[in-house]
Amino acid sequence: MGRRRRRVDRGAGTWARALPEAIAALSRMLPAGPSPETFRRAKFDLPEATPALWRLLFQVLSPRPEEGATVSLALETQVRLVKSVLRAQGYPRQELAELPEGGSQGSRELLLAFSWLLACGTLLEQLLARTRVRLGDEMPVCECEDLTCGGASLGQPALSKEADSRRDVRYVQWLMGKLQCRWRNLTSSHQEQCVLLSKIHEYTQGCHSDQSLGHLSVAETELLRDPEGGQELLRALECENARLEAALTWRRLELVFWQWMDTVLDACLPSTPSAGSQPTFLPSLSDHGPRELELVAWELQALQEELRVAVEVRRVACEAQVQGWGSEWSTTMRSLKEAVGQELAALQKAWEQEGGLVQPHGPHRLVRSEAGALPCWGLQAAEAIRALRSKEACLEAALCCLQGQCRQELARLLRALPGVIWLSPRGR
Repeated sequence: MGRRRRRVDRGAGTWARALPEAIAALSRMLPAGPSPETFRRAKFDLPEATPALWRLLFQVLSPRPEEGATVSLALETQVRLVKSVLRAQGYPRQELAELPEGGSQGSRELLLAFSWLLACGTLLEQLLARTRVRLGDEMPVCECEDLTCGGASLGQPALSKEADSRRDVRYVQWLMGKLQCRWRNLTSSHQEQCVLLSKIHEYTQGCHSDQSLGHLSVAETELLRDPEGGQELLRALECENARLEAALTWRRLELVFWQWMDTVLDACLPSTPSAGSQPTFLPSLSDHGPRELELVAWELQALQEELRVAVEVRRVACEAQVQGWGSEWSTTMRSLKEAVGQELAALQKAWEQEGGLVQPHGPHRLVRSEAGALPCWGLQAAEAIRALRSKEACLEAALCCLQGQCRQELARLLRALPGVIWLSPRGR
């Protein structure tokens, strides 16, 4: 027994020595860069760590955080946005929503929320991709990463359903006009950017050392124009290398962090007052809980058996009905199976020959190529145009659906006003 106890103590000492290194590696990967001491204070729910963790969650959950956005926005606004995004993503703990908006309490709950984000998906990979140094001119074809981040905007928080829904129609028209004006400005700025990129790519044709690229990007052209700016680029590359080294250390010591998070979660358990104050998503079990669970398991097995019998009866009846249709149906089914098998074999052969289908997803570097000299790698402009047109069609269908819902809601509201006649607009 004593020998076994010494082995356990030795393992606990190794875990305790590796924990600071794991938390330090995690801190170096994060955009807000909280110190490891912040995580230690958050375990004991100290209020000194609360503002730093609110800023961390805001930086992590913002899809495109601008420079200085954390400084420009008040802490109360950041707290509301973090709560709304976590609620939209299905965060299960109700204690976070009950934290004060002043951002002075709840550091342990914020640490648990951050660990939940780490455990749910590829958060660290997304942060590394967001903060990487971009030397080429890239075009994002798909914006799925923005949708997975919650899509929180940096404006005012959305109004709740309990708020006063009576709005002046002129105010709605003003908002629509403002949105259209900003959309035109965005479109014109994108067109100007494309024209400038085309000029740079055309004027620098043949200057790149890589013949597959052929021309310089904006960042590379800026380095030629201002060689002193290379020091800033060098510092950015050094910071990226430091984050990548921290990512390797984190992958090696990640298990140590989760073992430590188990102790943080255990520290929360004694603070639960009673079963009556538990959140609704945590079921409270009575003293007869084990027997009730056994009864539920038995009923579930009985339902599964009934479902299996019903499916078997339905399958036998279907087969008997199909056999009654004669030999023509059997011949048709056999020919369909052969056609499907041939198509699957052709798709598999094409996949093996091409090394996988090119998916119009993620950012791609813009490369200007002459006609007849298209590279064999990457995503060509025709494929990108097809992907964008498909996305445009989906957005237009969603817009038409939302416009129809808005017209119905406006008609319902205006019918409640006496003396007002609602005429639906035509051709809009």
